[in-house]
Amino acid sequence: MNELDRTDFSLGEWYVSPLESLVRRGNECVHLEPLAMEVLVYLARHAGEVVHRESLETEVWRGAIVSYDALTNTIIKLRKALADSAKQPRYIATIPKKGYQLIAEVTWQEQASADHNPDNGTSPNPDSAVPGTRSWDSRVNPFLLLLLGIGLLAAGWFGSRGPPAIATASSIVVMPFVNLSGDSQQAYLADGITEDITTDLSRLSEIRVVAGNTALRYKDEQVSPEQVGKELDVQFVLKGSVRQAGDELRVNAQLVDTTSGFNVWAERYDRRVEDVFAVQDDVTKSIVQAFALNLTQQERQRLAKQATANLQAYDYFQEGQRLFKINTREANRDAYDMYRKAIETDASYGRAYGAMAVVLGVNYRRDWTDNSIETLDRALELAKRAVALDDSTPQNWWALGFVYLAHKDFIQAEQAALKSTEVAPNYADGYGLLGLINSFIGRPAEAIEFNDKGVALNPYYSFEYLITYGLAYYTLGQYAKAVEVLERAQERNANNVVVKYLLCASYVRLGRLTDAEWVADELQLLTPTARLANVERNFPLANNDTKDALLADLRSAGLRR
Repeated sequence: MNELDRTDFSLGEWYVSPLESLVRRGNECVHLEPLAMEVLVYLARHAGEVVHRESLETEVWRGAIVSYDALTNTIIKLRKALADSAKQPRYIATIPKKGYQLIAEVTWQEQASADHNPDNGTSPNPDSAVPGTRSWDSRVNPFLLLLLGIGLLAAGWFGSRGPPAIATASSIVVMPFVNLSGDSQQAYLADGITEDITTDLSRLSEIRVVAGNTALRYKDEQVSPEQVGKELDVQFVLKGSVRQAGDELRVNAQLVDTTSGFNVWAERYDRRVEDVFAVQDDVTKSIVQAFALNLTQQERQRLAKQATANLQAYDYFQEGQRLFKINTREANRDAYDMYRKAIETDASYGRAYGAMAVVLGVNYRRDWTDNSIETLDRALELAKRAVALDDSTPQNWWALGFVYLAHKDFIQAEQAALKSTEVAPNYADGYGLLGLINSFIGRPAEAIEFNDKGVALNPYYSFEYLITYGLAYYTLGQYAKAVEVLERAQERNANNVVVKYLLCASYVRLGRLTDAEWVADELQLLTPTARLANVERNFPLANNDTKDALLADLRSAGLRR
């Protein structure tokens, strides 16, 4: 809803305040849903005209697919709020097979103020007011008129150049863009746009950006911006939809204030599919403008760099992302092949190299490889190549830190992880990796501090964050806390070996030997490689005291050599 559409107006005997989303009549006050208010304002701007359903769906729902009942139910709510009747309408008339018509007289606040302005050569005419409505020359609070003047000045200042700037930087979450193409195979495009815009915004230091993993929890759910705002403690939500038909692409995007439910900015992009990267850039620029952010030169340079301009390579990469999330050995193999195809299509696609490195790193950690040394060396080679090609993408630095950690090169791992948060101050996983690294090198307090930063940006954090807390508490000797978080981690991932190692050792420290022996037996039954020798060789603990304590506790629980 733009500035003009936030202007108050009189509708028959009702006074309508779009900004407050309410209608008043005497002492009676009725609140409207934001969408219902947008419909009412649109009808008021076209008072006396027959407004077709298609026009309302295009302008209010902004091209999103809505059911036939959605608009009908909204009209019903408006009639109920205005004490109107469909059979004998005084406000909204239904025009069969066409749409709706606002039949009550509308007086806009700025119109009434202009009519009563002594400088325009006219005098106030009390008879011109709508019966039962306020007379602006005698009943309006002067303070409200002052606010109106400020609002109109702002509207004139910004004009039509873009979204009005928000005075202070704030917080935002990019909700999963909805795939409206009717083809599940095209869902990758909506997912890719969501991830890329989130990554772009995470590079900006003046706003807090919630992690994409948290936003994914709302995928395919019908939740209001107000609910999201309360649950994630964010002031703004970016939501949108993607529709692809052949080579044609339509992207709708809306920036919504979660406290009021009003649109701060909305835009529809009708482009060719190959222009998808330009659309992402335009959306990011509009948000920067709306938040009036002061970007550093480095931030501008990072935003200007594209990961790839090759749509086919992008397709392969997004398919790899989908497969990698399946989290099986077979899916990892297929994801690796997709990333390889992306690189064959665009040899400069740094992000694809980084993704390949992560796949190999995961394969190494989970013993999904026949040659662990060769796999890890290849992963490091790919991660270095990713950063060399694109050092502005935080995921590439994260991949390098992740692989260095597997190599037990803790200094290089920490430097790479720090770099990921330098290029993207809102990159939650970068802080999570720093927490993990610090827990492994025996700095539990720092580990908890970094982990807390990651959790703040990623409220629906993965179980890996709980591993970091568990190891940090174990190192600090706070075994009850360690058990608490590790049991939660086990609920999220029942088969993770690291969780079971740490939980088993913490049980021993608390004297819960029966529980510890149970976990040790389960470990050896489910994972043949779960042996003390493997823990000693592969568990990346730089602190020898902690490592010796862990091995002793696992031995007490019955873990075999």
